[in-house]
Amino acid sequence: MYKTILRNPGPTPVPKQVLQAMNYDMISHRGGEFKELFADTTNRIKPFFGTEQDVFIVTGSGTSALETAVVNTISPGDEVVVVTVGDFGNRFAAICEAYGAVVHRLEIEWGKACTEEELSEFLKQFNHIKAVVATYNETSTGVLNPVAQLANVVHTHSDALFIVDGVSCIGGVKAKMDEWGIDILVTGSQKALMLPPGLAFVSVSDRAWKVIEDNKAPAYYLDLLTYRKSYEKHMTPNTPAVSLIYGLQAVCGMIEEEGFDETVKRHEIMKKMTREAISALDLPLLTNDEDASPTVTAISEPADLEIEKLRGHLKKKYHIDFAGGQGKLKGKIMRFGHMGYCFPGDVLEAVSIIERGLKDFNHHFEYGAGVKAAQEVYLDYV
Repeated sequence: MYKTILRNPGPTPVPKQVLQAMNYDMISHRGGEFKELFADTTNRIKPFFGTEQDVFIVTGSGTSALETAVVNTISPGDEVVVVTVGDFGNRFAAICEAYGAVVHRLEIEWGKACTEEELSEFLKQFNHIKAVVATYNETSTGVLNPVAQLANVVHTHSDALFIVDGVSCIGGVKAKMDEWGIDILVTGSQKALMLPPGLAFVSVSDRAWKVIEDNKAPAYYLDLLTYRKSYEKHMTPNTPAVSLIYGLQAVCGMIEEEGFDETVKRHEIMKKMTREAISALDLPLLTNDEDASPTVTAISEPADLEIEKLRGHLKKKYHIDFAGGQGKLKGKIMRFGHMGYCFPGDVLEAVSIIERGLKDFNHHFEYGAGVKAAQEVYLDYV
């Protein structure tokens, strides 16, 4: 009998308080109790987005939120710029292409963030861009894009909407949708928001609503106009995942108790702990410090060890589950998730187990160096 330690970048561990809330008796999604639950949760998650706009709840994965953003704003033949810094940027581009968009990909080297200068130069080539799409936190590479600066570039050089995939970071990083000028911001439940998979969230600016109202692309389940109409009645247009929304209410309570600024700070601490620890173990990091994500760290393969063998060994012998690489990084990196219901003590635990696994493979490092490096970071913040 053993306990699996989940250090994936999603799905992430679910707190007991959330699991308990999800066990409440089922209620009608058209009754007064649900309307109260819906109104409460949709108001309380607004600070995580940094918005005064409505936040719509879609029953589906994070990908459904990406598709919602596209189908409601993009018509066949529209030109779209997609900033790709990894596999999920490519997924967003594929969704745009599936709806008939003419996609111009700004492809950044995997492991690096897009800069203002790169986006500015790329946009100068085009005159009729309908939307610019970017990933805030690229899960496949552990990169955090500077979306505030990118938003400024978009609005300086075009009339395009700026659509942002925040699936693997909203709830764990600072987001100021209104202030930064993000037109559509989306996320999913199973990452920093500490819920099981099954909910997606979408918030829309006034600029984007004007485009949506004029958009002719067909949609039914993902039609934001129907979500807006139902939102006014504190409901969703289709049957929602009621139990997950009860869980969301518990999540809001936990983050409010910690204080959202402290939640963001905790993720920054864990990022630095992880990066210092991995470096101390003589393992290479895929990203530099400036571009690094607060929610997931990508560990590259060292010269003396196959990273996929290490990951499999850690799972089989020590029951700790890290993620592998995706796309062209498949088999070349290991991804260490530190988001949501994860704390500095959890990072110390994971690092100590990585050390034990490295010893099993005779990797050269000073035993205890990773834990020490992580502890020193943590002590600086206490």
